[in-house]
Amino acid sequence: MTWKDKALEHAIKEQPRESCGLVVVKKGKEIYCPCKNLAYDPSDQFIIDANDWVRIEDNEGEIVAVVHSHPTTSAKPSEADRVACEKSNLKWWIVQPQLKDWQYCEPCGYKAPLIGRQWVWGVTDCWSLCRDWYKEELGIELIDWVRPNNPDDFVRNPMFVDCFAKTGFRELLPTEDLQYGDLLLMSISSSGLNHIGVYLGQQTVLHHLQNRLSSRDLLDEWLLKCTGKRIRYVKKN
Repeated sequence: MTWKDKALEHAIKEQPRESCGLVVVKKGKEIYCPCKNLAYDPSDQFIIDANDWVRIEDNEGEIVAVVHSHPTTSAKPSEADRVACEKSNLKWWIVQPQLKDWQYCEPCGYKAPLIGRQWVWGVTDCWSLCRDWYKEELGIELIDWVRPNNPDDFVRNPMFVDCFAKTGFRELLPTEDLQYGDLLLMSISSSGLNHIGVYLGQQTVLHHLQNRLSSRDLLDEWLLKCTGKRIRYVKKN
């Protein structure tokens, strides 16, 4: 039985949840190691249990690939898959358990478009968009803060207010005008500042609302009303 056979068995067993695991090389052979999926919506996303990752890395062999399943869609890598593949710096295999179809991707420099990308928590969300904009437009690499596994936990306890100073930003004074590249901390359907966007000048903001595509929108009355803090980058990392 090959590692693919074992990964397929795991994917079939986990339906309708996405299965996930790691391929390691041990004694000259590729071996599949199943992992727990800790995603808040495991039918549409996967998050490998960090404890499983450490245990496998320490005890099973050299990790060479990430594996997960697409139970209800094609095995073709999604935009979020390709972004996460780049971040992992590992090969990725995807299996469709009903069709027994396999697809593959590997790091190749892929970048999700700034406008029109799909929202996936922790992969292509509002903070990811701000980080990508800063890197592409200003050549600045911002900290990628670790989010909780569940976005609802983030809404209940947003991190932006606690993290922006450590990320190199300061809050604007009420008398200061917005400038290109400033960030807006907003409250969207919440009492806390749970959303962030980039000010692009001419009363426009680039942002990514949950379960929508990223977009460049007019900084209209509603968004201004939602804005609780305005921050500016002042320190090079």
